Amino acid sequence: QVRLVQSGGGVVQAGGSLRLSCVVSGNINRISEVGWYRQAPGKQREWVALITERFVTRYADAVKGRFTVSRDNANNTIYLQMNSLKHDDTGVYYCKHNFGNYWGQGTQVTVGS
Repeated sequence: QVRLVQSGGGVVQAGGSLRLSCVVSGNINRISEVGWYRQAPGKQREWVALITERFVTRYADAVKGRFTVSRDNANNTIYLQMNSLKHDDTGVYYCKHNFGNYWGQGTQVTVGS
């Protein structure tokens, strides 16, 4: 069993910043590729960013230049730093361990306009 526990999120004004954390634990030898996704109200879940085991990062065009994904292997933690937040960034954010398809519980991000 692999567990992903998220923290962070909250309410922020447009232009502000938030950092999300995703701690991976359980029956896992090492953390492989981890992705971040989000789901806005009334919309489908969409991919936001990912980081590979070798620290290669990829971003959706909508967040490129504003969001940064990083990882701390010593603490089994993946981070999503979100800067210059916009109202359209509002939604529930999820981390996902792609090998095995394990998801975090989700955390709400609300950006005031």
